[in-house]
Amino acid sequence: MATNVLIAYYSSYGHTATMAQSVAEGARSESGTEVRVMRIPELEEARRAMSGQEWYNKAQEAQASIPEVTHDDLRWADGIIWGMPTRYGNMPAQVKQFLDTTGALWANGELEDKATGIFTSTATIHGGQETTIITGLVPLLHLGMIFVGTPYGQNPHILTTDGIGGSPYGPGTMAGGDGSRQPEERELLTARNLGSRVAKVSARLKSLRATQEHGQQPDAPQYEGQ
Repeated sequence: MATNVLIAYYSSYGHTATMAQSVAEGARSESGTEVRVMRIPELEEARRAMSGQEWYNKAQEAQASIPEVTHDDLRWADGIIWGMPTRYGNMPAQVKQFLDTTGALWANGELEDKATGIFTSTATIHGGQETTIITGLVPLLHLGMIFVGTPYGQNPHILTTDGIGGSPYGPGTMAGGDGSRQPEERELLTARNLGSRVAKVSARLKSLRATQEHGQQPDAPQYEGQ
């Protein structure tokens, strides 16, 4: 039984898009996982305001072939990983507007008990690496999703004083003040690890739901000394 993992992201300058591909690579490393990478639509007001920036135009052109995410993609997924660059420590309006359209999914409980995670991109190390993920989690909890982070045990490289993105809440990268910095390998590794972990958790949750729907009791965990 295949496990479906959706990576839905927004990216102005391409950094979050790069991270999304590494998240997808990690998810695909888990056997039996189907992955979709899809972008959250740009707002026309933002497009007009930013179209004079060369880096923005290049990044948007590079992402033009990636399909835009729909509610049916959310329904298809067993796990959903969101890519949201920061806007003053919060998710960008593009992501918030898309989430605000999911009222019918919320009312019907269609996203409940699905695994989820968040990755982000900021200009600087203090630009919202943690707050963007923490605040982005709030609507996902309202939708009934089960949050998956990137713990230190699987990501010892984030236990560092080096200037890299990422935290136990989720992967992150930094673009630099002028957008010239690109994700480095440790940041991409955290992204791959999130993809893999969400895929594994999604598979287990899907198996548990299938067992319960067929009226079976899941196997009790076995402990030493029983």
